[in-house]
Amino acid sequence: MTSPNDHPPLSQRSVLLRFVRWLFRWSTVRRVLLTLACLATLIALFNAEENWRGKRAWEKFRREWEAKGEQFDLAAFIPKPVPDEQNFAKTPFFAPLLDYEFKGKQRETVWKDTNAVERTRAVNVYGPASETKAPTFGGLERGDLTDLRQWQEFYRGNTNFPSPPQPGDPARDVLFALRKFDPVLNELHEANRRPHTVFPVHYDENYAALLPYLGCLKSLSTVLRLRATASLAAGQNEDALRDIKLGFRIAESVKTEPLLISQLVRIAVLHVGMNSIWESLAAPRWSEPQLRELQQLLAGTELLADYERAMRGERAFGNDLMDKLRRRTYFTRDRLTQDIGLQSISQLVSLAPTGWLYQNQLCINRLHQERTLPLIDAAQHRAYPEKCAGLDDLPELRKTTPYNVFARMLFPAVTKAAAKTARSQATIDLATVACALERFRLANGQYPEQLAALVPRFIEKLPLDLINGEPLKYRRTEDGRFLLYSVGWNQTDDGGTIALTRSKRPSQQDEQGDWVWRYPAKE
Repeated sequence: MTSPNDHPPLSQRSVLLRFVRWLFRWSTVRRVLLTLACLATLIALFNAEENWRGKRAWEKFRREWEAKGEQFDLAAFIPKPVPDEQNFAKTPFFAPLLDYEFKGKQRETVWKDTNAVERTRAVNVYGPASETKAPTFGGLERGDLTDLRQWQEFYRGNTNFPSPPQPGDPARDVLFALRKFDPVLNELHEANRRPHTVFPVHYDENYAALLPYLGCLKSLSTVLRLRATASLAAGQNEDALRDIKLGFRIAESVKTEPLLISQLVRIAVLHVGMNSIWESLAAPRWSEPQLRELQQLLAGTELLADYERAMRGERAFGNDLMDKLRRRTYFTRDRLTQDIGLQSISQLVSLAPTGWLYQNQLCINRLHQERTLPLIDAAQHRAYPEKCAGLDDLPELRKTTPYNVFARMLFPAVTKAAAKTARSQATIDLATVACALERFRLANGQYPEQLAALVPRFIEKLPLDLINGEPLKYRRTEDGRFLLYSVGWNQTDDGGTIALTRSKRPSQQDEQGDWVWRYPAKE
């Protein structure tokens, strides 16, 4: 039962009815439609203007730099395929790592050989986790040598490695333990005869492409380093030289890849090889021909030009991504979504003017052209630390706008990359001169007073310090050795001093102290 109070008053019903009649009156509908049409027109005009402005600005920039010889398409940087029988990356050890398929509907990656990655992880100088305390390597920065006796004890207490019945010479016992890796290393030594290395990366997947082979390169080179050190101590110089050369080949296997991560891994692997060479020169056992071969190996290793290539490759990857987003052909894996959030942003692209993508593309390319590439000049063999000022706080990227949202995600942390590249190249230069110094010592019984005495018999041309363009610093020491160094990223001559941490250990920061080549004091 209802009461009179359950119904709205007559006056209210009258107002409501009048509003409904007005709302559905043709004149009102016409006004609403006209307003919506005007709004749609304004949005369309805004989009058209943004699209025109963005595309015009990007194409103008591109034409200008293409006329100067720059390339912006990813296809220009992808290594050309080579026959499998000529490809170091197509050995049974490496080949299965990129033999996969991404199934979009299930959003999963399926490898043809599901155990491929695990097999590469098994090549580890430390083996599986063990309660035995793992020994350390000597190091160029620390100035100490690898203690093979510690490694001998480690392997004797580790059931994952073979050991002779009774402990003997530490070097030979370490070599005995490392026989575990003979099948893989023999395969790679055989493959080292192949003239090319091209990993078949799925470049069409852009930033979603997987690079599982990068994870095993450093562990492989570490096994080779320990084996080379033990071989030298056991008097097996030729075996040591073969392992050092294979370690460099593993590092150079990613040389042509247009990816910054590949170049950083290459630098890390080369660092292992450089320490191997440093130890071999610190306790000199090489002959003149072997030293000459090492020197040639070092002289043929170039990082500055490959930094430039990697940065141009990163730029091209960004351009390829923008093109895929404009064409709605980009896909992501879950891991990529978590890393940089492209999944959600790519969904928003359909709501934004394509001109904003062009503006982001322009921002990324301009930053690379004006900021990252000038840090290194391969033609002049120079690095310019002073040009890094402000790179970690670029005005163009301080605030997020529709014109830089992708640039903020995709622009790499280039300061550390440039410093790492410069330090690694400087170390290679120092090692090249060090080999020439050892050859001079073999011929004359002592090191020269000045580096100029090495030219031209022991080295065709002395490299200059890539930081300041001046001669490398050199002096003989009281113990009959020498000190050789670059002034380092801080551009200051610290007298051959290596920067230390608070705990008085050598700093791993590339930006601090001098970059030094010195040997432990003679006991």
